[in-house]
Amino acid sequence: MRPAVPTHFRQTMPILHRLLFIAIPVLGAHALSAETPPAANDLTFLAPDRAEKLDLYLPEPPPAGQLSPALVWIHGGGWTGGSKAEARAKNVCSTVAAAGFVAVNIDYRLGAGAWPTNLFDCKNAVRFLRAHAARYRVDPNRIAVAGGSAGGHLALMVALTAGKPDFEPGGAATPYPGISSAVRCAINLYGPTNILTRRETDKAGNPLNVRPLSETTLGIFGADSPASPVLRLASPVTHVAKTSVPILTLHGRADATVDHLQAEELDRVAKERGAPHELLLLEGVGHTFDLQTWSKKPLPRDLRPVVLEFLERNTR
Repeated sequence: MRPAVPTHFRQTMPILHRLLFIAIPVLGAHALSAETPPAANDLTFLAPDRAEKLDLYLPEPPPAGQLSPALVWIHGGGWTGGSKAEARAKNVCSTVAAAGFVAVNIDYRLGAGAWPTNLFDCKNAVRFLRAHAARYRVDPNRIAVAGGSAGGHLALMVALTAGKPDFEPGGAATPYPGISSAVRCAINLYGPTNILTRRETDKAGNPLNVRPLSETTLGIFGADSPASPVLRLASPVTHVAKTSVPILTLHGRADATVDHLQAEELDRVAKERGAPHELLLLEGVGHTFDLQTWSKKPLPRDLRPVVLEFLERNTR
């Protein structure tokens, strides 16, 4: 019998310690192996005229007659920069591939006017996996999504808006008409959850006043003012519901880029609406950590067992 894990957990060092020892027996030491390169680089997954590509990570072939779960990873960069070449993406995708997941690491539309094409691009990556499920031996019913920072925001939007017409690519916006963008679960690494309530912080990441929306942010979402409805609709907290898929949020309390109150707001809204959400806050950790390190230093606890246990539990 698998060890029970609480549906909601508030992070403290003892809880992280318990999760570490809960996860390792379930997943095995193979799941914590070193980083490996992708099996294929720069595969086309959008329309032929799009420059954005994806990298593919493959696990050891599953036993005959079995299929692998899959994960879409979405990079960060404030919706204006970043790429699938980031070290964090390689860390995450290598980890999940070693644990038996097919993983894709994607680029997507950036910059002014990117919304909602950036979301559509991420959903097309989910559709890509379903469209090529037989080729890559993917179970089309066991796909997850994850991302860091702006990628965390987009991962949440992928997970929380499945099947909503205004948030699904159609027509020329997708090469995969009629294929679902739904996922089984999502992992959000320190992503914005409410565009309207982000806080400024001091250097230690302590939240201060509400952060004024910049012209850059307004331009990304095509908003003509901070009162534009698109900003609320593009905020993950708007779409949380009792029927939402399970979400795991990992955030540092010392994050001076995306204040940790964003993670706590998502957790509060999820609890109010009866949605499945697990929140883990890391003391003394800032922005852009991967599953093992932040600022070139080891994290207080290895997050690989936490992430892999969550994925395994929710993609059965």
